[in-house]
Amino acid sequence: MDDNVFLVRFWGVRGSISVSGPEFSRYGGNSICVEMRCGKHTILFDAGSGLRPAGAALQALGVTDFDLLFTHCHYDHIIGLPSFAPIYDRGAKVTLWSGHLAGHMTTRQMVDEFMRPPWFPVKLEACKASLDYRDFVSGNVLRPREGVVVRTGSLMHPGGCIGYRVEWGGGVVAVITDTEHDPDKLDQTVLGLIEDADLVIYDCTYTEEEMERRRGYGHSTWQQGVKLCEAAGARRLALFHHDPTRTDKELDKIQKLAKDRFTGAFAARDGQTLNIPVSLRKKR
Repeated sequence: MDDNVFLVRFWGVRGSISVSGPEFSRYGGNSICVEMRCGKHTILFDAGSGLRPAGAALQALGVTDFDLLFTHCHYDHIIGLPSFAPIYDRGAKVTLWSGHLAGHMTTRQMVDEFMRPPWFPVKLEACKASLDYRDFVSGNVLRPREGVVVRTGSLMHPGGCIGYRVEWGGGVVAVITDTEHDPDKLDQTVLGLIEDADLVIYDCTYTEEEMERRRGYGHSTWQQGVKLCEAAGARRLALFHHDPTRTDKELDKIQKLAKDRFTGAFAARDGQTLNIPVSLRKKR
């Protein structure tokens, strides 16, 4: 591993439910999971179905120490946790973080409720890794590893959701998924999390035309993502949390429209890796 590289890898970019088929082959069908490598530190965001291949690949690289941060616990963001191989490895350590249910349910309770019969055949006791559970409140600044700063904020989504801003070695990447915007209004919390970011991973489930009948679902659009990135001075925008019905051809069209508006925009794909050498980070 290169200790001077901020690496971002998309293991799952699909929202609501995972999909398969030839029309989804290029952008992928796994639900939400993002890996960030901050030098020697491995941080994962959400445990959708993409967490299964992430775990297998990272184990093959010899990674044994993980931080897993949840944005929230809707099915598409947790369904991969029981298939995350490192949690069954006695030699692994996994620290799980959540803040969207602060005051109502701890991280341990959330995981325990999900990984138990009748929803899953075995209880948490089957996990042989060293599991640590961390709770936080939206707005807290987290320091999961030396030199890694994670700022948090509340997003607009049914049941609550947390947005993250990761700062390491001068680089900034924001994860803003599962959030709904008000028409003609920029979310000040989101703007704070994405200010001057190298990469913004943003919920682009719908288009503005589709939002007319999707209000209240808790999701946003590529058009709003562009507006936010322009206002915040962000450099790149990853269209993310793709609608499960959105085919490769449709995502190609949306990507082109977004890129015409904001040159740093692209539609994220399963398996896509972005390497930002810290020493080469561009300053505004």
